[in-house]
Amino acid sequence: MVIDDRSEWLETDGLGGFVSGTVSGIRTRRYHALLLPATTPPTGRVVLVNGFEAWVETAAGSFAITSQRYAPDVVHPDGAARIAGFNPEPWPTWEFLLPGGIRIRQELFVHHGAGTTMVSWTVMDADGPVHLNVRPLVSGRDYHSTHHENGAFRFAADVADARVVFQPYDGLPAIAILSNGRYEHAPEWYRNFCYVEEAERGLDSTEDLASPGVFHWELQPGARALWLLEADAGVEREPVSREDLEVLYERGRAREAERRDGLATSLDRAADAYLVRRGRGRTIVAGYPWFTDWGRDTFIAIRGLCLATGRLADARDILVEWAGAVSEGMLPNRFPDRGEAPEFNSVDASLWFIIAASELIAAASDDRAALLPGDREALHAAILSIVSGCAAGTRFGIRMDEDGLLAAGVPGVQLTWMDARVGDRVITPRIGKPVEIQALWLNALAIAGRLDDRWGAAHERGRDAFLSCFFDETTGGLADVVDVDHVRGTRDLSCRPNQILAVGGLPLGLLDRGRARRVVDLVERQLATPLGLRSLAPGEAGYAGRYAGDSSSRDAIYHQGTAWPWLMGPFVEAWVRVRGNTAAAKLSARTRFLDPLAEHLTSAGIGHISEIADGDSPFTPRGCPFQAWSLGEYLRLDRIVLARRARAAARRIEEPQWA
Repeated sequence: MVIDDRSEWLETDGLGGFVSGTVSGIRTRRYHALLLPATTPPTGRVVLVNGFEAWVETAAGSFAITSQRYAPDVVHPDGAARIAGFNPEPWPTWEFLLPGGIRIRQELFVHHGAGTTMVSWTVMDADGPVHLNVRPLVSGRDYHSTHHENGAFRFAADVADARVVFQPYDGLPAIAILSNGRYEHAPEWYRNFCYVEEAERGLDSTEDLASPGVFHWELQPGARALWLLEADAGVEREPVSREDLEVLYERGRAREAERRDGLATSLDRAADAYLVRRGRGRTIVAGYPWFTDWGRDTFIAIRGLCLATGRLADARDILVEWAGAVSEGMLPNRFPDRGEAPEFNSVDASLWFIIAASELIAAASDDRAALLPGDREALHAAILSIVSGCAAGTRFGIRMDEDGLLAAGVPGVQLTWMDARVGDRVITPRIGKPVEIQALWLNALAIAGRLDDRWGAAHERGRDAFLSCFFDETTGGLADVVDVDHVRGTRDLSCRPNQILAVGGLPLGLLDRGRARRVVDLVERQLATPLGLRSLAPGEAGYAGRYAGDSSSRDAIYHQGTAWPWLMGPFVEAWVRVRGNTAAAKLSARTRFLDPLAEHLTSAGIGHISEIADGDSPFTPRGCPFQAWSLGEYLRLDRIVLARRARAAARRIEEPQWA
């Protein structure tokens, strides 16, 4: 079997913590770990157990079943070469083939809601006993950092029956490892692990890890070694015998299998990974391994992750919670954590909330249990508060202009989804009237107009202004920004994908059918790739077709040609809309656009869709390998936009309305 250590798997705990790694077992990121809990769900993530060394002793000799990469680029030992098979369903499972026909199956899953990582090794075929040895590789650090050898690390182990507890540093949860094997205390430092993905990102890419000791099992054919890892909160626990551990494992395995079976498809199971607990409510993690929850990402992703999958109760919990956070017509782009002030640096997060909330209300008309008493009123109140606050004028120069369009922006602040900055330099400031903000705003006014008649006139005025100042007859596309830097009559005609939201991705299309077709054709010709829309067309000043370099270099080109899979949602919806939403158009769109994305599900983040990709061929996936809005828009296309028979509420959401 050819092993690609760029293919990554992910297991999440429903609390914001996760474990991840590569199919080869070789860690390539600082985020790859076996025990990575969120201490203040879904934030405060810490790496406690990074990985392990494992080897098997048989009558034929000693054989590794793990591999590590050490600086500068040395892979040792050769365990990855013994992987005979890998299956991500229902959880990551490896099969190792050793000399003498010995087969060992390794399974790994996280017990949802408990955060316990459960690992097992089963001897499938062997002529005699097999001795398994496993060394945990431990740190105790923030998940964005790296760990290095130091005298403060505590190797001491507290051994009680089947539980071994380590407390490497004060101020962090202890590490509890439960096993049905024998623990031998044998402290060692393992130095200079090399993380190639971090090196490619221009970040610190080496790490030292501590190993307090070794776990041993003597296994007969058919026998199973168990390893349960959990963050120990210091609560007094009853002693656990090896027999008790077998029961715990079987119970956890059965519950997790049943939970996953309750999620209809692998895509539903992938969507579930992003829905996590925040306080007493729910939220959506924007992406793994390094994002937490953000407003804009939540409201874009929720349409696919929840509404398209029928998880209306989850959508309700998330959106009603956010509805109470409106301030001066804005929602924070993220919820504040301990002692932190809310961040309101987004002009579009609040507008995306209106779209998601209105679609939840529409879906709830077919499922009356989806909204609790008072929820509809709370969502309506939030919608009207956002529209009235933005219209009157709020933070960062956001205000409704006399033409009915929404102006936004002040120097030094990035307000749209193209929000990269390097130091004090905003890469794409887009101050003025960005095109997708107008599409969102006019949709928001149309929605608010159904609740309060006074917004109808503003919508009509704004739509007329949009039609008169954004379309460019020469290119057949839309300006990216008009009234640039608030200078009346100026236009930025850079060819960017934001214009597609005036045709697809939102309930209301803003252009007549002829102009809409020209925009879609331009976007397909200049911006479409198999993994998303380029953020800038080739040939435009500043275009960068490959996302590479150190952090500053990458931030500078984040929206300068990099392809974004989430934008395939609006684009494909626009593509079928201008073709009349016919069954033939939908079938063609599946073949041309959805199938390449489906192929991507088996690479990079297995079962998921990456955050970004190179704009140039071969369109290498980059950024987070597990991204919520990328998967969410894929699901929205699959279940709603391109569905032969969508639910009634979904059809209402999808139906185009031409200007």
